[in-house]
Order: sequence, then structure tokens, then C-alpha cells
Amino acid sequence: MRAKTEEQIAAEEAWYETEKVWLVHRDGFSLASQLKSEELSLPEGKVRVKLDHDGAILDVDEDDIEKANAPSCDRLEDLASLVYLNESSVLHTLRQRYGASLLHTYAGPSLLVLSPRGAPAVYSEKVMHMFKGCRREDMAPHIYAVAQTAYRAMLMSRQDQSIVLLGSSGSGKTTSFQHLVQYLATIAGTSGSKVFSVEKWQALYTILEAFGNSPTIMNGSATRFSQILSLDFDQAGQVASASIQTMLLEKLRVARRPASEATFNVFYYLLACGDSTLRTELHLNHLAENNVFGIVPLAKPEEKQKAAQQFSKLQAAMKVLAISPEEQKACWLILASIYHLGAAGATKAGRKQFARHEWAQKAAYLLGCSLEELSSAIFKHQLKGGTLQRSTSFRQGPEESGLGEGPGPKLSAMECLEGMASGLYSELFTLLISLVNRALKSSQHSLCSMMIVDTPGFQNPERGGSARGASFEELCHNYAQDRLQRLFHERTFLQELERYKEENIELAFDDLEPAADDSVAAVDQTSHQSLVRSLAHADEARGLLWLLEEEALVPGATEDALLDRLFSYYGPQEGDKKGQSPLLRSSKPRHFLLGHSHGTNWVEYNATGWLNYTKQNPATQNASRLLQDSQKKMISNLFLGRAGSATVLSGSIAGLEGGSQLALRRATSMRKTFTTGMAAVKKKSLCIQIKLQVDALIDTIKRSKMHFVHCFLPVAEGLPGEPRAASSRRVSSSSELDLPPGDPCEAGLLQLDVSLLRAQLRGSRLLDAMRMYRQGYPDHMVFSEFRRRFDVLAPHLTKKHGRNYIVVDEKRAVEELLESLDLEKSSCCMGLSRVFFRAGTLARLEEQRDEQTSRHLTLFQAACRGYLARQHFKKRKIQDLAIRCVQKNIKKNKGVKDWPWWKLFTTVRPLIQVQLSEEQIRNKDEEIQQLRGKLEKVEKERNELRLNSDRLESRISELTSELTDERNTGESASQLLDAETAERLRAEKEMKELQTQYDALKKQMEVMEMEVMEARLIRAAEINGEVDDDDAGGEWRLKYERAVREVDFTKKRLQQELEDKMEVEQQSRRQLERRLGDLQADSDESQRALQQLKKKCQRLTAELQDTKLHLEGQQVRNHELEKKQRRFDSELSQAQEEAQREKLQREKLQREKDMLLAEAFSLKQQLEEKDMDIAGFTQKVVSLEAELQDISSQESKDEASLAKVKKQLRDLEAKVKDQEEELDEQAGSIQMLEQAKLRLEMEMERMRQTHSKEMESRDEEVEEARQSCQKKLKQMEVQLEEEYEDKQKALREKRELEAKLSTLSDQVNQRDFESEKRLRKDLKRTKALLADAQIMLDHLKNNAPSKREIAQLKNQLEESEFTCAAAVKARKAMEVEMEDLHLQIDDITKAKTALEEQLSRLQREKNEIQNRLEEDQEDMNELMKKHKAAVAQSSRDMAQMNDLQAQLEESNKEKQELQEKLQALQSQVEFLEQSMVDKSLVSRQEAKIRELETRLEFEKTQAKRLEGLANRLKENMEKLTEERDQRAAAENREKEQNKRLQRQLRDTKEEMGELARKEAEASRKKHELEMDLESLEAANQSLQADLKLAFKRIGDLQAAIEDEMESDENEDLINSEGDSDVDSELEDRVDGVKSWLSKNKGPSKAASDDGSLKSSSPTSHWKSLAPDPSDDEHDPVDSTSRHRFSHNGLSDSDTEAKPTETNA
Repeated sequence: MRAKTEEQIAAEEAWYETEKVWLVHRDGFSLASQLKSEELSLPEGKVRVKLDHDGAILDVDEDDIEKANAPSCDRLEDLASLVYLNESSVLHTLRQRYGASLLHTYAGPSLLVLSPRGAPAVYSEKVMHMFKGCRREDMAPHIYAVAQTAYRAMLMSRQDQSIVLLGSSGSGKTTSFQHLVQYLATIAGTSGSKVFSVEKWQALYTILEAFGNSPTIMNGSATRFSQILSLDFDQAGQVASASIQTMLLEKLRVARRPASEATFNVFYYLLACGDSTLRTELHLNHLAENNVFGIVPLAKPEEKQKAAQQFSKLQAAMKVLAISPEEQKACWLILASIYHLGAAGATKAGRKQFARHEWAQKAAYLLGCSLEELSSAIFKHQLKGGTLQRSTSFRQGPEESGLGEGPGPKLSAMECLEGMASGLYSELFTLLISLVNRALKSSQHSLCSMMIVDTPGFQNPERGGSARGASFEELCHNYAQDRLQRLFHERTFLQELERYKEENIELAFDDLEPAADDSVAAVDQTSHQSLVRSLAHADEARGLLWLLEEEALVPGATEDALLDRLFSYYGPQEGDKKGQSPLLRSSKPRHFLLGHSHGTNWVEYNATGWLNYTKQNPATQNASRLLQDSQKKMISNLFLGRAGSATVLSGSIAGLEGGSQLALRRATSMRKTFTTGMAAVKKKSLCIQIKLQVDALIDTIKRSKMHFVHCFLPVAEGLPGEPRAASSRRVSSSSELDLPPGDPCEAGLLQLDVSLLRAQLRGSRLLDAMRMYRQGYPDHMVFSEFRRRFDVLAPHLTKKHGRNYIVVDEKRAVEELLESLDLEKSSCCMGLSRVFFRAGTLARLEEQRDEQTSRHLTLFQAACRGYLARQHFKKRKIQDLAIRCVQKNIKKNKGVKDWPWWKLFTTVRPLIQVQLSEEQIRNKDEEIQQLRGKLEKVEKERNELRLNSDRLESRISELTSELTDERNTGESASQLLDAETAERLRAEKEMKELQTQYDALKKQMEVMEMEVMEARLIRAAEINGEVDDDDAGGEWRLKYERAVREVDFTKKRLQQELEDKMEVEQQSRRQLERRLGDLQADSDESQRALQQLKKKCQRLTAELQDTKLHLEGQQVRNHELEKKQRRFDSELSQAQEEAQREKLQREKLQREKDMLLAEAFSLKQQLEEKDMDIAGFTQKVVSLEAELQDISSQESKDEASLAKVKKQLRDLEAKVKDQEEELDEQAGSIQMLEQAKLRLEMEMERMRQTHSKEMESRDEEVEEARQSCQKKLKQMEVQLEEEYEDKQKALREKRELEAKLSTLSDQVNQRDFESEKRLRKDLKRTKALLADAQIMLDHLKNNAPSKREIAQLKNQLEESEFTCAAAVKARKAMEVEMEDLHLQIDDITKAKTALEEQLSRLQREKNEIQNRLEEDQEDMNELMKKHKAAVAQSSRDMAQMNDLQAQLEESNKEKQELQEKLQALQSQVEFLEQSMVDKSLVSRQEAKIRELETRLEFEKTQAKRLEGLANRLKENMEKLTEERDQRAAAENREKEQNKRLQRQLRDTKEEMGELARKEAEASRKKHELEMDLESLEAANQSLQADLKLAFKRIGDLQAAIEDEMESDENEDLINSEGDSDVDSELEDRVDGVKSWLSKNKGPSKAASDDGSLKSSSPTSHWKSLAPDPSDDEHDPVDSTSRHRFSHNGLSDSDTEAKPTETNA
């Protein structure tokens, strides 16, 4: 950890003392200083700040300020590492980085990319290679870092990876997508034949950009389809194959699109084509004046030239992807036919036909059909030779035909023409995707894959400056983006929380708000009831797609009714607050607002014409048949070849073909989405297809490990005014202030839109994700995997558990490993099956592991190089020996080449060689026969395997055919179910209408009955009046009038009572409404206060969490400092030990120096003695010369004395010669002594120099150690000061928080009881956290080293300068090496036995797995039998269903007859009512009506029973299919386990072979050492023999000298004394040699040798080493022995200066 400078410390202190905050306002945020609240009297909830840019002092709300980070955090690479994590701090960091052209920033586990205005130069190939092979921690934030991280994770875990790009349109998602793929293609490379290269990717991107992109108001080249690019990698990490799947293509953009937007780019490229021949063939030389599709050529010449260049580039790209010229021409023909169809147009009224037939004729010619066929396919919805197959989807009943005879409006001629154009373009786009996948597929084996997902971003026309409403296609793209955002939320929040819950890890995330998926539910919410709904379930909430599907069935339905139903489900309800509802009404008709990205992006949609989109256009379906039946072979061959392949799912997902196993698995996954559950019924619905496509996309991504890249728009270009008020943006009291738009960046930096960036940041919920990343444990590993990977950091635990890695309790072993790693307790957490780590902890462990591994590899390389060097040296020795042997043989050959017996040998030798060659040929023949037998055996096994493969393939084909039959059966059943459902809905509607008619008729009958009764009474009264007298008639009349008056009075009384009650009820209602209004106002006020308190609590909790994380960081830092302190102490103790050893070494060298000085003094004395001897000999010579002169002067003597004198003269000459020889010997010995002296002086000088150098180096090392210790002490002092400052800062924050919490507690006391209770809990929790923080700070304070300890360390350091010495006894290298070899052999033997046991165990497991596979095969056979029986049963059930269908039709006929009878009866009832029939006849007719109604109810129950039977049959079929799939999956798992065991067995065999090789190497090395030991013993014996021989020669020489001395009786006294001295010296020398030989027999030969040589006198020693020339002449062997002995003696004398081990 690098210590901070004093300037940095002072700047940070000044920053924290001023309490810098961010003031959030309408235009952004500004930097300010918060003034102390103790000195001010401010209202509750208000604070006073001082702006930095102008010094203004303002009173603002507490919610409008956020804490600011220090300037050192302005350009952090990871936003999650900010000290205070809030919106303003994140936006400030992004603004600073964007201004410095740093476009990429880490946001926890994700990457955030700000779209650049221009193309930056940070995407070159050189930059790619900078990221190659790096870890995420070693890389700067970049799009290449995401690709490298995913690629590295895929290679390490062998798991599929996916990279998902999120963001708005124009934010750079497709550009990032291109860079990702280019990086992977460049770095990973391809195996073999360049399946996927950078050139192919550029060609693929060119094609997709031309056919799938178009200019929009938000992007100059916007992607109009979603795509998944899958790269399959092999075992070596290279690209084995690739494929692309596309979905959600805006095919209708060809014919109809929003205003001010263009069609696909390829049309403009084609119209600007410069090839005149191609233009003539396509009839494009003369273009139409107007085109109903809006496809017109470009106007500007430079645009035309650029489009022509793009067309040439497109042709080159197709050539790169192996698209033949004929296939290219077919594409151009289809595109040109679409253009000519737009030029032809259609009539607006009257008969459906083309407006301009000459252009239609050109289109028909290009498509390879006649004009009649084309017109029939477009307008009459039928092709030559047959009609269009009727659709049986859920929205279209069996009575709807292709001519548009259904309940909805008929299709116009223009709509038919648009349907044909969109169908042709969709077929062409799908064909191109198939051709591209054909060029990218490969048959190579792939291990894992990487998927990169690119979808159109959020579309908002208002953000692009347009006043129009968004279209249905833009709704689909926004819905897909919402689903991907929800996937990010599930991956980041829900899965992590679920994992923590499963592992019993307690973490509190109170400040994280739950995500609302209302916008997604408003689009695709399904019903929880059965698929076949009745009108009684109409109140259940459903999404927009389902409502479109249902409204298409209703005759005369409009978009207004659709929106009314949608708002009844998801619109704002009574009591809801503004912004809680995902839907809002618009002031424009048929417009609505939908809030995307958690309500931060409100888009206005125009629903006009959406119901027509949901209906099938027969012309679109005729497009594929028209292309297949084309007369042009180049077109028909392409589309006929695709007719039988399942490359498209229900016309939605293209590109499901592929040659690799992973591509087939992805295609199977997507098909399963369309063929299971509800999708099997709804897959032909255009609306539900959108949901199914997005479901397939999400399911495909979920099967892999996901990496997310968030692309943000920095500037909203083209915004006309202020953003919509409905968007979720903070508006506080300070928003009315006239504040600047935030702190300006440095001069010359790029600027960005803060409000737009804030909305995108809130919509993506990146802040919550980063907070979760910081507070949680994002990195986790299974116990066994963690121990297996990181036990290299604890070698003692590896030795404890053994080399087989078998541990009974994995959790306990991991705990021991973590204890040995000495990690901070807060940085890791133990779960039930995993160990979890804080962010960055696992990266540090990986770095330590890499360092340890590199050290081990370095040692291993050194051992290998040493071994290779020794082997090379041994080889050179063998070569040298071989050369000498060859030279010797050549010399011998020269001597024997002329001998007769040698000639005979050379003649006979080839004959022997012939015999040997014949024997070798026979051996080779036997080997060939054996190999041939093995080859036949292998061929036989290969044939058997081939037969098994063929049998399995045939079985797979049978299962596939059966599956196809089942699928067809299910489809037919679903079609029947759709038809029945449509019929049921229609019948229910008719039944409802009949019921209303029946109720009306019943009321009419009651009225008529009353009238009939009155008429009868009047008639009876008239009749009675005629019969009776006038009095009786008057009485009845009076009674009648009285009854009428009573009835009127009763009515008035009841009316009065009712009015009184109504008045009372209205008064009570008004009182209740007033009370309710008061309570509502109180509730709103309390809710507002509660929301404010909640926001404050969340803000304080976030700040507390930031403080806690900062405290944990400081604890980790202190822990690291403690580790460094312990390491420093260990280094200091080592330095002290080295100083002690140095002191001992110095004393030893001093003793050796004294010994050398003593030896030099003795040698000097010996030299003086030799000088004296030379002087004596010189005097003898002078005296003898004088005698000779005296003798020569006596010439006059007589002859007798002359002979005597001559004899004496001869004797004297002999003596002189002897003396000269002795002098020569003395001179030789003197010269040898002088040489020895010179050599000793040189050795002493060299040792003195080396000793001085060593002492200087030791002093320098001690000085460096002292300086480093002082530096470390200074650093520790600085760090202690920093810790003290941090502690003071934490205490200040604690006091501030306590003050705030006290104020909050005072506020909470005034609130209601529930809020008070909840806030008390929060207060207790906060105080507990603060208490823990105080305890930890006190603990840090107590454990911190004091100044007195630092002074003691300084004293110890000064004392260590005088006590630096250490002594370590060394062992003999031979014994150590032998012991190590024995230990290695024992370990290898143990490992070999363990591996043999493991091999046997694996073999047993393999046999068990094979048995289980056989059992599973038998179960599979039984399941196939059951499946066949179920298929037969299903066929029988289908027959029953047909019978039931017939019965249903009969019941329908009876129903119609009953309805006809009912109508007849109703007419009779009307006739009877008119003719005043009898009441009994009416009752009989009513009885008949009730009977008919009961029969109708019985028919309904019968139809429901048949429907339930059909559902049960379908469920049985699905259960059988699932059971079969489960069996197949179990079989695949067993096969994979068998393969894995085989790989383990093979690895075990290889390890056994490696151990055997190591054992052989160890035994060979042991043998070599034994041989070296024997050679040394032989050399020692030879040296002893030489010494014995030298001793014998010395004895012989002594005897010869004694004989000579006894024979010479006339010698002088001086000569006899000299001889006696020589004899004494020889005796001393012999005694010394004898003592040395006696000591040489002991174990310490070298030490005793030196000691014995030093015990003898130097003169006798050097004399004994002098060679005898006479002996050399007569005995060369002895002479050689003497010279060898003398050489040994010299070497011993040279080594006398070095101390022996025994003396030490």
C-alpha cells in the first residue's frame, strides 16, 4: 500500500473539514459546503449551504443535498469503489471521465459505456492485444475487457457465456456489439479452415447493416431487428463454428413506416448501382416518378456515389461468405420486384387491382410468374392450382376465409399489396440468414459457446424531436428492452438474495426498493384461467397483446374499446398517486402513455390501426408459395430447398440451422418455447408471436452466465423542449432556484446532459446494483473447488491432508485454509456449501496464487535446466570417451590391418551378419503379423461401432418421425380446439343476445297480460252492467273508485316517505363525505410525512452503509499493516541472525589470518636458515679451492708424490661434484620455498581483499536494512497518523449521526403509533451499528502501536548494527542428497500405491455405470413400448374425438332447429297476444319454451364434457412426452458421466506412468551416486598405495645415504655433521608421513591430512618432496608416484590457509 504524501493528506483533511456536499437542482447538481447547524436556527428539515462557484448562501431541504467525495475519486475506474455512493457522485465521476474521453466505466459487475460523438481511437488491434490473457482486475474499463472476462471465464469453467447490451436507440449498442465480436475473432482465432475470421465478420456485418438497418429520427443507421450471434469454441479455445439467429424484424417498414423515416438501406444501394447490365436486367434504367412504398433514389450526387460504393462493398461481402452470383442475383431480383410493386400501386376504390399494370408486369417478370398469378396471389388471395390454406388461429374462426369474410373489415387493395411486399422481404431476409449460417457452420467438435445479444434500443419519438406517436413495432422493441432490464434485475438482485437465503447468510438490504414490472405486465400479462375463456372471465387483467388478440374476434371492435379495457386494468385508479400507474391517458385520440424503465421513460403510442395488424394478411402467406413456384430456377431452387427445413419458427425466428451440437441444442431450446404449453396453441397468432420470440430470447440467455453492458446516451440531440413531466425526476423545493447546470468540467472537456443521464441511471437501477455489489458477497466458490484451487497458498495443509485431496469435512478444511491465509473476517463468509467473498478479495487471492505458482514454475524450470545441463555434460563426456575409443581403435587397426588372421576375420564377419539379418527379418515378419492382427481387431471394432452408430441414427430418425407425428397430432388438436373455442365464443355472444331478447319479450308479455286482465275486467263489468240494474253497477263503480283513491293515496304516502328517507340519507352522506375528506387529507399529510421520513431513513441508512464499508476498508487496511508489521519483524529477526552469523564469520576469518601470519613467520625463519646453510657451503668451496691452489703450486715435488696428489685431486673433484649436486638440491629447495612463500603471500592478499569486500558488502547491506527499517518506521508513523485522523473523522460522523437521529426521534414522537414503532426499530438498529463502530475504533486504538514501542524498535535497530553475525553448520551434500532420494522414492511408492487403488476404484465405478447404462437402456425400451401404446391410444382417442365432433355438429343442428322452433313459438305468442287468446294456451307455450331451454342447457353441459375429455387427452400426451424427454436426458447424463470417468481413468494412468518415470530416474540417480562413491573410494585406495610406495622409496633412499656415509671415513667433521643433520631431517620426515598415514584411516581424512602435514618440519617436508633424478631414470613408475605425491603435497600446502571443518 503506497503511503500518501503530506500534500495529499493536507488536501483531504481540508476537504473533509469543509463538509462538501452536492446540491441537487433542476438543471443538475452543484458543489457546495454545508454550514454547521448548531450555530443556526433553521426550520425542521432545512439546512444551509454555501455554493462554491459564487459563494451564495441558501437554505434548502435535507433531501436535496448528497455527500460529495474527495477529488481523488473524480476519475475512478469503478463506480462501486466510491466512498459515498449516490446519484450526484456517480454523475460527477461519469462527467469527469467523459470529459477526459474515458468512455468506459465499471459499475460493479457490469460495464457502463457512454456513446462517443465521434469514433475514438481506442479500438485498434494494438489495444486488443493489450487485453489478451489479462484478468479483469488487471484491465482498465473497456468493451474489450468484458469480452476478455467472458472468454477467460468460459475457458476456466467450460460454461456457456452471454453478453447482453442494454440501452436506448443511438447509444452505441451495435457498435459495441461489433467491437466485441471483432475482439473474440482476433484473439481466439479459428481452428482449421478459418471458419470465422475478422474478414468474415466484417462481411457479415456489412450484409446485416444493409438488409436490417435503416435511418430513424434517433439514429442514422438503427438496427431494426434483434439478433443473437453464437460463437462455438473447441477444447483449445478457438472458434469452431458460428451462427446467428434473428427475430422481431420490422418487415412492414418496406411498405409503411413513420413519417420522416426511410426504408432499409439495401434499396438505396440497389437503386444507386453502377452496373448497367444489372440495372437493365432489373429494369431499373427508368425509375418511376412516384412509389407508394416511398422507395425513391437519393437526390444528392455525393449520397448516390456513397450508396454505389456501399453496393460494391455489399457484393464483395457476399462473395466472402460464399454466396454464389446466382444466389446474389436472386436477391437483387426480389428487391427489384418489391420496388416495381411499389411503383405499380393499387386502386383505392372499386375492384382490387394494380393502378399501373406496366410496372406490375415488370415485377411479375422478375419474380418468374405471370401477371395474373401475381394479381391473384395479392388481391384474390389464391394461387394457381389451389387456394390458400385457411388459418386456424385463436383469433380467426372456421368461417373466416382468405377473402376477408370474417367479422372484421375487409382488407383494402393497398393493404394486400403491402402484405405481399413485407412477405417477400421477410422471406428474402430469412434466406440471407440461412446462407450466412451455411458459410459459418462447421462439423468440428465444440465444447462451449458464447452468445452476444443485440436488440433495438428504447424508441421514443419525442426524445428525437418528433411530435408523432410511437408505432406498434416500436412498442415491441421497447417491450424487448424492458424484458432484458427485468432479466438484469433478476440476475443482480433476486438470484443473489435467493442464494444468500439458501446458504443461510444474513444480510440486510433495507434501502433497496423492489422492482415494478408494471410496464411489462401491461403488455404481456396472461390470464390465470384456462385457455378457453368465457365472457364471465372478462374482468381478469390481461396485457395489451392478449387484448388485441381478443378484440380481433369482436365484430366492429375499435381501438377506443381496446384502450378502455386496457385502462380499466392498468390505468390510474381512484386513490392512486401520480406515477404509480404504468399507463396514462393522452390528450390525443387513440393515444396513450406507457412508462418504461421503471417509469423513467414515458413513451406516447398511437394505437390507430393496431387491430388490423393482428389479423392475418393472406398476401403475406402467399409470398413464400409464389417464390417456390417461380419459373426462374435461381429463385425456386433457393426457396424449395428451404421449404422442408425448420429454419423459421412460425415465421418469427430465423437462423435455427447449424452444424454443431451446440447450435442444435439452441435451436431445440427455441423450438421448445414455441411447442409447449400455451405456445402450442397460440404460436400462429401475430401478437402472441412477439411474446414467444422474446421468451425464446430470454430462455436462451438464461442457460448461460450473463455479462451486462449498459450503453447510455450522453446528450439527447434534437430535444425540442423540456422533458415530460410524468418522467420520474426529482423535483424539490430547491428546483425553483436559479442555479447553474452543475459544476463545469475542465476546459476543453466534452459536456453531457445531466438530466438525461440521471433518468437513464435511475431506469437501469445501477445504483442499487452497485450497492448490492458493495454490501454483499458477489464472489463465491464451492468448498471443494476453493480448496483445490487455493491450497497451494498453504503447503502445510497440503501435507496434512495428503496429495490425494480427500477430506472428510470440506467445510472444516476450508476454514483451516482461510485461517492460514489470514484474511479479514469481514471479507469472507461461510455458507452451507459455498464460501462467499467481498468484492476484490478473490482477485487478491488469485494474484497471490499466481505469484506462488510463478515461483514454483521458476524452481521447476531451474531444476529442469540443471538436469538438462547435467545430461548434456554427461553426453559430452561419453562423446569424449567415444572419440578416444575411436582413435585407439584406428591406431590398433593400422597395426593389424596387414595381419593374415585379420583378413580372415573380415572375410568371415559378413557371413555372420547375413545370418543375423535373416533372424531380424523373421522377427520383423512376426511383428508385422502381430500388427496385422491388431489392425484387423481394430477394424472389426470400428465396424461394430459403425453398425452401432447406424443403428442409433436409425433409431433417432424413427424417434424424430414419431415426434413429428405427435407434433402434427398436437397441432391438429390445437387447431380443432381453436375452432371450437371461436365457435363457443360466437355461440355465447348469440346466446347473450337471445337472452336479452327473451327478457324483453317476457316484459312485453307481462304488460300485455296486465292489459288483457284489465280488458277482461272492463268487459266483464260491461257485461254485468247490461245484466244487473243501475244500483249494482254504481256500487261496483264506487268500489273501484275507492280502490283507485286508496292506491293513489298509498302511492303518495310511500313517495313522501321515500323522499324523507332520501333527504336524511343525503345529509348523512354529505357528513360522511366531509369526514372522509378530512380523513383523506390527514392521511395524505401523514403519508407525505411518512414518505419524507422514509427518504431520510433511506438516505441515512445509505450513508451509514457507506461509513460501515469505509470502516471495513480501514479495518482491512489495518490488517494489511499488521501483516506488514509481522513481516517486518520477521525480516528484522532474520537480519539480526545474519548479523550474528557475520560476526562469527569475521572472528573465524581473524583466527585464520593469525594462523597465516604465524605460518609466514615460520617460513621466513626457515628461509633464513637455508641462507645460513648456503653461506657455509660457500665457505667450504672457497677452502677447497685454496687447497687446490696449494697442491698445484707444488710442481717441483717428486714423481712419487705426484700420483698421490692426482688421486687426492680426483677424490676432491668427486667431492666437489657431490657438493655441487647438494648445492643444486639446496638451490631447488630454496626456489621452491620462495615460490611457496610468494604463493602464500598472494593467497593472503587475495583473502584480505575478498574479506574486505565482503565486509564492505555486509556493511552496505546492514546500512540498507537500517535505512529500509527507518523508512518503514516512518511509513508506519504516517499510517498511524492517518488511522488516528480516520478515527477522528468517524467519531465526528458518529456525533453528527447521533444528532440527526436524536432530531429524528423527536420528530417520530409526534407521529402516529405505527410509524413511531417502525422508526424506533430503525433507531435501535442504527445505534447498535454505531456502537459496533465505536467498539471497533476503540479496539483499533488499543491495538495500535505506541510511540514508545516505535522508539524501542529504533533502539533495537541501532543495536542490530553491532550484532550482525550468524553461524549454521552445513551437512555433507552427498548424505543430504541420498536422504532426499530415499524420501522421494518412498513418496513415489506411496503415491503409486494410492493411484493403483484409485485406478481400481475408478474401474469398479466404470463397471457400475455400465451396468446402470444397460438398465437405463432396458427402461428406455420399455418406455418406447409405452410410448407406442400411448400413440395408439391417442389415435383411438382422436377417433373418439372425431365421433364427439360429429355428435357436436348434430347437437348444433338440433340447436338451430330448436332456435327455429323458438322463433316460431315467439311469433305464435305475438299472434296470440294480438288475438287475445286464452291464458292456458299461453302457459302451455311457456312450458314448451322452458323445455327447450333445458334441452339447450343439456347440450351446453354435453359440449363442456367433450371439451374436458379433449383437455385430458392432451394432458396425457404431454405427460408421456415429458417422461420420454426425462428418460433421454437421464441417458445422456449417464453417457457424460461415463466419459468423465474414462477421462479420469486415462489421467490416472498418465500419472502412474509419470510416477514410474520419476521412480526410474531416482533409481538411476542413486545408482550414479553409488558409482561416484565407488570411484572416489578407488581413488582413495590408489592414493594410499602411492603414499606407501613413496614411503618405501624414501626408506630406500635413506639406506643408500647411510651406506655412502659409512664408506666415506675420510670426510671432515663438517661433512659428518651435515650428514647427521640430513639423517635427522629424514627421520623427522618419515615420522611425519607415518603419523599422517595413521590418521588418514579415520573418517575425517581431509582434516587429519592437513594436520599431519603441518606437524612435520617444513625443511624435511620439502626435502622429502624433492625428486631423485637417478631414481627417475631407473624406475619410471616410482618417479611417477613421487611426482604425484609431490603434487599432492603442494596442493595440501596450498589449502593450509583454509580452515577445516573439524577445526571449525
